[in-house]
Amino acid sequence: MNKPVTLCMPDVQNSADTRCLAIDKVGIKDIKYPVRVKDRSGREQYTIANFNMYVNLPHNFKGTHMSRFVEILNEHEYEITVESFKKMLVEMTKRLEAEAGHIEMTFTYFVRKTAPISGVKSLMDYEVTFIGDITDDVPNMTVKVIVPVTSLCPCSKKISNYGAHNQRSHVTVTAKTNGFLWIEDLIDLMEKEASCELYGLLKRPDEKHVTERAYNNPKFVEDIVRDIAAKLNTDDRVAAYIVESENFESIHNHSAYAMIQNEKEM
Repeated sequence: MNKPVTLCMPDVQNSADTRCLAIDKVGIKDIKYPVRVKDRSGREQYTIANFNMYVNLPHNFKGTHMSRFVEILNEHEYEITVESFKKMLVEMTKRLEAEAGHIEMTFTYFVRKTAPISGVKSLMDYEVTFIGDITDDVPNMTVKVIVPVTSLCPCSKKISNYGAHNQRSHVTVTAKTNGFLWIEDLIDLMEKEASCELYGLLKRPDEKHVTERAYNNPKFVEDIVRDIAAKLNTDDRVAAYIVESENFESIHNHSAYAMIQNEKEM
């Protein structure tokens, strides 16, 4: 019986590089993988996440081992949660013998909402990103949430005899957290500071309500980011944040934009 032949294959990635140029980030980008995320009600959502995974590379190494990034995802199949995200970040840097690492996990998150008058229930989708950075074995976590809302122009309301122009807006909060913060907590805070929140399904009485609510609660793009920032300033669970709002104007062929950044922990 013939014995299997063991081939000694060269490891090119581990060979030396003489250009003396370190690389800040090297890895894999735009890989999709199934994940589960626990929501505030205690249930778990199964969704598809898009991953970017990077490590640093010292100047004397030619390359990193790309396959190891995928191996890490495979070993955590269906087990990637908020709690395990930090562990995966630490594991990645250790396995790739790196001093620093970075993981981005972007996924669609659903919240079951109740219409304000009819009480009909429907799902509303949001884009969420977990961002993890690690340097010298110290991980840092950031969560980014994009929330679509309605904004109604105060100037339009003031100068018009009837009506006012409104638009859908995307409000984004990128928050570095102290301890645990539910995704829904951020969504609730952001939606309350808009002219009106959005719903997946509305009946006619609901349409009347949200139209009138937006009309009675006009806000410029500047108002939205200031009001959200004021709430985040009083939330001890948030150590630092960036608040952005982009209003997709309904009477202009451009968007209005505003941003506030605050390093509370500094």
